Amino acid sequence: MQISLTFSPPSRAPLLFPRHNPISAKPLRASFQTQFSPVNALKESGYLPAISRAIEEDEYRIARSQVARKGIDLEGYSIEGISIGGQETCVIIPEFKCAFDIGRCPSRAIHQNFVFITHAHLDHIGGLPMYVASRGLYSLKPPTIFVPPCIKEDVEKLFDIHRTMGQVELNFDLVPLDFGETYEMRNNLVVRAFRTQHVIPSQGYVIYSVRKKLKKQYTHLKGKQIEKLKKSGVEITDTVLSPEVAFTGDTTSDFMLDPRNADALRAKILITEATFLDEGVSIEHARQHGHTHIFEIMENAEWIRNKSVLLTHFSSRYHLEDIRQAVSKLQSKVSAKVVPLTEGFKSMYS
Repeated sequence: MQISLTFSPPSRAPLLFPRHNPISAKPLRASFQTQFSPVNALKESGYLPAISRAIEEDEYRIARSQVARKGIDLEGYSIEGISIGGQETCVIIPEFKCAFDIGRCPSRAIHQNFVFITHAHLDHIGGLPMYVASRGLYSLKPPTIFVPPCIKEDVEKLFDIHRTMGQVELNFDLVPLDFGETYEMRNNLVVRAFRTQHVIPSQGYVIYSVRKKLKKQYTHLKGKQIEKLKKSGVEITDTVLSPEVAFTGDTTSDFMLDPRNADALRAKILITEATFLDEGVSIEHARQHGHTHIFEIMENAEWIRNKSVLLTHFSSRYHLEDIRQAVSKLQSKVSAKVVPLTEGFKSMYS
């Protein structure tokens, strides 16, 4: 008996073997030269059980990939994205409709209205034109892009080049935000830029929630009295800014020692880099290249007042096991909850 089988590629297997009829031979597009029926031939060859298992496993994997969330829940915020040193960084916070940096253009980032650029290295800014173009393609409103003031003109030139080459409209609002300056994202949310130290000009961002608080001198008054003062034009409340999330981008650990950056270290969440994790790379090497070694975070742990710290920008030299081991050591040094952003990193055993 001779059996010649020509199967479609595995990725199409679920279409060829519907669940209600997993042994249908017709969709296999198989060629048989035998006196037995095709189904019997498959049964005798042992192919059917293996194929059925493969199909079920593949369907399960696809289903799981569609529902599995890759985000991280921290302090009431769902944070997602990817950050691999030298390759790409894009960290998304859907609650703020924003993304920090955009080295490439993850599809999830397209729906964020704000993008905060920390510096001009390609793994942090390279996806910006695609982001703007994609929003135009989907008829989304022009986004607001924040950049260090020193690169504003170059970013405008970059988009002029893309407009000329692609003969397309690329619409956006470009905001040069300097250290200490604030911008109102919405009536209860503002952002402020702070100084970081990299090998090229760079800056981080703190996003604050805004609320009104009754002034101390009026706290003893009753409701009607407060209402009367308010109607008379007296300002009865103070505006309180609460730092929610801070994002550093690429930087040395020096940002932690700058008293002007205190809000970054007391925000609910600090998202900062830890490019190097082991003794194979010295602290001096990290500093020379404008990055932070995790050992430096341990040394400066006393300044960290955040509830959670999300570590990013690990070097691609590391595997998941290296990252998790290093983070567990840091966790014992700081009071904050420490979580690594490991999307895109693989296990050494995979």
